[in-house]
Amino acid sequence: MASITDIARPARAGRNIWRWFWRGVANLMPKGLFARSLLIIILPIVLLQAIVAFVFMERHWQQVTARLSEAVTQEIRAIITVYENFPRDADNQKLVRLAADDFGLSISFLPPDPLPPAGPKPFFSLLDRTLSEEITRQIGRPFWIDTVGKSNLVEIRIKLDDAVLRVFARRSQAYASNSHIFIVWMVGASLVLLAVAVAFLRNQIRPILRLAEAAETFGKGRDVEDFRPRGAREVRQAALAFLEMKRRIERQIEQRTTMLAGVSHDLRTILTRFKLELALLGDSPEIEMMTADVDEMQHMLEEYMAFARGDSGEQSEPVDVPALLETLKSDAERSGHKATVSYSGEPTVTAKPQTMKRGLANLVDNACRYGDEVRISGVRGDMWLTVIIEDNGPGVPEELREAVFKPFYRLDDSRNQESGGTGLGLAIARDAVRSHGGDITLSDSPLGGLRATVRLPV
Repeated sequence: MASITDIARPARAGRNIWRWFWRGVANLMPKGLFARSLLIIILPIVLLQAIVAFVFMERHWQQVTARLSEAVTQEIRAIITVYENFPRDADNQKLVRLAADDFGLSISFLPPDPLPPAGPKPFFSLLDRTLSEEITRQIGRPFWIDTVGKSNLVEIRIKLDDAVLRVFARRSQAYASNSHIFIVWMVGASLVLLAVAVAFLRNQIRPILRLAEAAETFGKGRDVEDFRPRGAREVRQAALAFLEMKRRIERQIEQRTTMLAGVSHDLRTILTRFKLELALLGDSPEIEMMTADVDEMQHMLEEYMAFARGDSGEQSEPVDVPALLETLKSDAERSGHKATVSYSGEPTVTAKPQTMKRGLANLVDNACRYGDEVRISGVRGDMWLTVIIEDNGPGVPEELREAVFKPFYRLDDSRNQESGGTGLGLAIARDAVRSHGGDITLSDSPLGGLRATVRLPV
């Protein structure tokens, strides 16, 4: 008796084969909505045409051809009967006129030589096969037919006792030659319907593509201009939801910016008051230490505000990337570091200038803080701008390369604790890059330190 395991194993194999089959079908299917929608329309039309054409060929075309071939064969048999059983003139002219006037056949009588060898069969051999079957069934004599040589005529030779009967019949007499008109009309109508379907589908897909383009543009931090809900009701609902989401995000950014501006103003006022009071107290080591603490507090406040403020609603505009990288190089050299720059590709990209500069500057400052050599390189491709910033510092362990992007996170073991950093540099840099729709990844540098790779969509 078979166990449950033995029964389940074939069922599991069958499910795996079924999943493998549908996975292969899914891989062959087009990925775009327009192509899939078009396929939904084309497949039923093609299947319907195939079924109708098959039924037409089998039931109509073949039956009509069989009836026509049967009638032509009966006429030829009648001619043979008259030739063999009734008196005739010497040159058979009466029988020739009878065949031409009453049957529409052109006949002649040849010497009783052997029949020609069989010729090549046509690709569509329906007429050849049907006519041969009828001649064999009704006449039962040796014969030879040619349905290929003369396109509008069919030649038939039948061996008689004392002669060879040669018959020329019009192809339309034995063959349903007008059937192609049906196919032409069917294919033509299908092409017209497909053209109309393609036009309508394109109009329905265009609003979806515009919505995707608007979402991608907004995700890159750029303005979405001249976008209005269009298309079907469901697409309009999605577009309206996108516009509402866009307004909420912009309103939230505006409220946050206004709040941060007030907080920054209030805190700066207090710090300025501290500085004035310390300046009035005179010079002493204690006063200098307190002044240094106030300066550090102001520096920390600026970094906190820069991180919380983000792009502050800055508008996108063309940015000269090589000039920006040269500026970062000059800043690194002014701080006493060795810096090199290389760039290739189109020099201009559309971005938020200050936000982009702040993100790259934080990466360069981070490289300068922990190394004495900085290498900056950029490549502008068709889809992405890639900027690589490398240093020869101690680097970052692989398991901590994602954690360093968290706000206020510091690597006390691998980085210098006396640098005065707040742990916001890389967080600000990634926030600036992601506001453009890009990202930052960290890896090992050939210089021995850290490599920061920035990828921005263009």
